[in-house]
Amino acid sequence: MTYQFTFKDCLARAERITWRVEDIIGGDKKLDFNRPFLPESFARTAELDFLNAEERVTLNQIRGHAYLAIFGVVEEMILPFLLDSIRPFITGEEYRARALLEFAAEEAKHIHLFRCFREEFAKGFGVSCEVIGPPEAIAQHIFGHPPLSVALLILQIEWMTQRHFQDSVQDDATLDPQFKSLLLHHWMEEHQHAQLDALMVEMIAKRLTPADIETGIDGYLALGAFFDEGLKSQTAFDLDAFQRATGRSLNQSERARFLAQQHQANRWTYIGSGMSHPRFLESLNALNPEKRALIEAAAPSFS
Repeated sequence: MTYQFTFKDCLARAERITWRVEDIIGGDKKLDFNRPFLPESFARTAELDFLNAEERVTLNQIRGHAYLAIFGVVEEMILPFLLDSIRPFITGEEYRARALLEFAAEEAKHIHLFRCFREEFAKGFGVSCEVIGPPEAIAQHIFGHPPLSVALLILQIEWMTQRHFQDSVQDDATLDPQFKSLLLHHWMEEHQHAQLDALMVEMIAKRLTPADIETGIDGYLALGAFFDEGLKSQTAFDLDAFQRATGRSLNQSERARFLAQQHQANRWTYIGSGMSHPRFLESLNALNPEKRALIEAAAPSFS
C-alpha cells in the first residue's frame, strides 16, 4: 500500500513539537473540578436520568480520570513493544530509524504526562479511582499474541485518539481548559504516531504469508474481546468511585442501568470509535479485504 506520508514527514512534524510535561501540568496549572473533562459523546452521563447535574459532572470527571489513566496503561504497553519491534528496522534508512526512535521517546513522555495527571487528579478530586491493570499483566497477555495483532491494536488506538480530539474535544467549549490542554498536547504527537504505526504494520506484514496475516488479524480481534472484558471491570470501578465521591448508593435498578449504559459508552470510546475509523479500515483492507469487511460490519455493535 502507498501512503501519502513517509518516515521523513513524520520526523519533521515531531521535531517541530517541543512541549514538555512541566509546561502543561503541575504548579498553577490546576484542573477545574467544577467543569466536565470529557465530551458528552464519550461520557454519556445525560442518559442516566436518575443523576442530577452535579452528579453527572462528578461521573464525567471519573470517566475523564479513567480515560487518561487507561491511555497511560496503553502507553506502558506500547513502549516495550516499540523497542522490541523496531530493532530490526533502525538500520539502513536513516529517517525510518530516527522517526521510530522519536516515536518511542514520545511514548515515554506520554507515560510521564499521564502519571502527573493522576497525581494532580488525586489531589483535587479527593476520592481514589481504581483503574484496570496492572500494566505489566495487561502487557504480558497482549504480548502473547502475534506482533501484527499488537500493531493493529495500537494502530486502532492511535487513530481513535485522532478522531476523539478532532471530532469531539477540539470545539467543545464546556470542558475544563486544563484537561483539554492535556488532550491537545497528547494529540499533537499522536497524529504522527498513527501514521508511523500504519507504516510499521506495513513493515511487519511484508515479512508474513497471507495465512500469517489472517492469524494476526484474528489475534487483533481476540485482543479486542480481551479489552472489552477489561472495560466491564472499569465500569464497575467507576460506579464504586461515583458512589464514594457522591455519598449516594444506587438501588438495584439504577446500578443495572449504570453498568449497562456506561459499559456501552466505554465500548464506543475505546473500541468502536477506533475500529470504525476510515484510516484504520484502509490499513486492514490492504492486508485482507474480507477481514476488513468483517470488522467494519462488527463496529456498530460497539457504538
